Amino acid sequence: MVKLAVDAMGGDNAPQSIIEGVELARNENSKIEFLLFGDKKQIQPLLKDNKNITIVHTDEVITMDDEPVRAVKKKKNSSLVLAAKAVKDGEADAFVSAGSTGAVMVAGLLIIGRIKSIDRPGLTVTMPVINNDTGFTMIDFGANADAKVNNICQYALLGKFYSKNVRKVDNPKIGLINNGTEDDKGNIIHQKMHQALQSMSDNGDINFIGNIEPRGLLNGITDVAVTDGFTGNAVLKSTEGSALAVIDMLKDGIKNGGIKSKMGAFFLKDTLKKIAQKMDYTKYGGAVLLGLKAPVVKGHGNSNPEMIKNCLFHANEIVTSGYVEEVENFFNNTEKND
Repeated sequence: MVKLAVDAMGGDNAPQSIIEGVELARNENSKIEFLLFGDKKQIQPLLKDNKNITIVHTDEVITMDDEPVRAVKKKKNSSLVLAAKAVKDGEADAFVSAGSTGAVMVAGLLIIGRIKSIDRPGLTVTMPVINNDTGFTMIDFGANADAKVNNICQYALLGKFYSKNVRKVDNPKIGLINNGTEDDKGNIIHQKMHQALQSMSDNGDINFIGNIEPRGLLNGITDVAVTDGFTGNAVLKSTEGSALAVIDMLKDGIKNGGIKSKMGAFFLKDTLKKIAQKMDYTKYGGAVLLGLKAPVVKGHGNSNPEMIKNCLFHANEIVTSGYVEEVENFFNNTEKND
């Protein structure tokens, strides 16, 4: 049975949304056991029953306002820290939190630890695309603002194994986000990144398709988009902002467009609902910090119970996919051959 360590006090709507999400997941999958870390006096009254759920009492909470490194080091009895420690100690298989992104990343790095030979773990998110239900994976989108050539090469491998094992994509396409598709586009560091990824592709390690422009991401141009954390975060927020702007324009057009617009919206209601469901990125279950010895899944701070459930299922999916084991084997074998 898979055991998930859950930070029950992390997030804007904790602990209620966390508990409700855990019970939704528990009711749909009886093969997952949940270790809830947090204030027992707040958690217990919210639980309908304790089946497959164990509460581990903690008396500290890391807030969104806390400085991540200092908080993780000083608040050793916090729900976030003890949940991560449970994974390190082998008491749980994965760590899930909707708390401070910085604190989750610090706990993942300092407590759970990196896979040997991985220089910098990458924060990964799966986003929807128009022409399939698999979506595309982007790494990194915020863990490391700057990235060296070697980091990008490792991101490509982490993204490849994640896409193959978890997203079930055979021979995933990998593209480098750039300001043009030509081989010589971008600054010197991006040109070197392109050369290194092309060399890996020539050796058969990855399926590199070259430079890709952000405007092609939602059209399914690639399965894995690799980039530095600064660029990735900007692309992610621009994509989300554009999608929200389009929705707002549609609503405004319907509201102020008269009877014809309202009737058109009525007849297109089912179609618009399907589009909204298809482009809902929360169904993919939060962000993942790839490159660690165990899965770390970060839910959105304002996650509702359904989003928490998706995060928990995502963590379970990574554990059972064998992703971590395959990454460890690959890098161990590479190190031996070197």
